[in-house]
Amino acid sequence: GCQSDPAMAAAGEVLIVDGGLATELEAAGLQLQGDPLWSARILQTNPQAIKNVHASYLSCGADVITTATYQGSVAGFMKYLGLTSEEADQLLQSGVQLAKEAVTEFLSESRSAERAMPLVAGSIGPYGAFLCDGSEYSGDYVERMTKEELKNWHRPQMQSLITAGADLIAMETIPSQKEGEAMVELLREFPNTKGWLSFSSKDEQCICHGERFADAVKFVINSDQLVAIGLNCCPSEIVSSLLATVEQSKRPKGGWIVYPNSGEKWNANTGWGIGQVKSQFTELALEWKELGAKWIGGCCRTTPVDIAELRCVLKPNLKLK
Repeated sequence: GCQSDPAMAAAGEVLIVDGGLATELEAAGLQLQGDPLWSARILQTNPQAIKNVHASYLSCGADVITTATYQGSVAGFMKYLGLTSEEADQLLQSGVQLAKEAVTEFLSESRSAERAMPLVAGSIGPYGAFLCDGSEYSGDYVERMTKEELKNWHRPQMQSLITAGADLIAMETIPSQKEGEAMVELLREFPNTKGWLSFSSKDEQCICHGERFADAVKFVINSDQLVAIGLNCCPSEIVSSLLATVEQSKRPKGGWIVYPNSGEKWNANTGWGIGQVKSQFTELALEWKELGAKWIGGCCRTTPVDIAELRCVLKPNLKLK
């Protein structure tokens, strides 16, 4: 089978990205609520549980699996786990190694020649994910930080994931244009590495910090290193409106990446509340594809079942194995 790569997306083939990680870990009985490291702590306490989630997404048809490092950082692991910087670096790298092992084990079982070689995306979340004060959803901290300070924050994580052999870097749930620009500038320090940039958004026009989505994507549209630009961790029902704010001629070369939340809504006090029915998710995915999305998956509260349904709808002719 051929390696999944941006050329496939360019050829009109949609790549299926995995779904939520924390949801599956909680379903397996692990406690994450209120933890400053969220899923990233499980890299230390129960790495097999993470590998099991990767395996279930692969068997449900994901072309891309994302490491459990979104809330992980060298500074965070030092602060909350008492590790040295070298140990923290190793723990971040282990996130990539676990995902790669899951891919190797998956491929050693039967598979059809049609099934592309799955990619491992090294996840880097916004600086606010380290602060644990809800600011990852507003991005307000960028008003008191320079671009250089943001790059300095993200550099150790990017370095670890690339050293460990991630196929590409997922810069995800980024709330502001300034942090997005800083991360793409940082990626240039690793010229052989590809990545995607995905913003979080608060309504049908604007990303979380308030910039218009159409403005926030302008500066990166011509980056040779980005395989896709887009949206994640937002309600699935606002995605089409956001994508439609960008004229067709100004869409990213590699296409959009879209992996929103299920229809449920997050409340900081009560957790996830049931919102709209999930079946809408796959119907919307066809709309996103029409609008130029080439990478489609799920974020919070989406499960391997949702990813299997996405694959059915977007790649009806493809055998899973």
